[in-house]
Amino acid sequence: QVQLVESGGGLAQAGGSLRLSCAASGRTFSYYAMGWFRQAPGKEREFVAAFNWSGSSTYYADSVKGRFTISRDNAKNTVYLQMNSLKPGDTAVYYCAARPGTGVAVKRGSYDYWGQGTQVTVSS
Repeated sequence: QVQLVESGGGLAQAGGSLRLSCAASGRTFSYYAMGWFRQAPGKEREFVAAFNWSGSSTYYADSVKGRFTISRDNAKNTVYLQMNSLKPGDTAVYYCAARPGTGVAVKRGSYDYWGQGTQVTVSS
């Protein structure tokens, strides 16, 4: 079992920045591939960013490429999502997810563990 707790959400202005954190506990964190997803009101949960267990392979949704950066600190069992140049369209609940194994994944169904989510609101 892996427990995930997100933090760092809040209110930001368009063009601003936020950094989300996802603290993991439980089994060996370093052998899990990690991802971030988001869900806006009335919409499906969508992929944002992900990387493999070592962080050597990363993937981003086209909508956030160049603005968001995913990273991990295995010593702290923490994954981060640095969000720059925020837009009102980035408003959503952001979820951290984990999957055992080394390969990166972009589909929701590939992940076994989810956090409770953190709200990000971007005002224009």
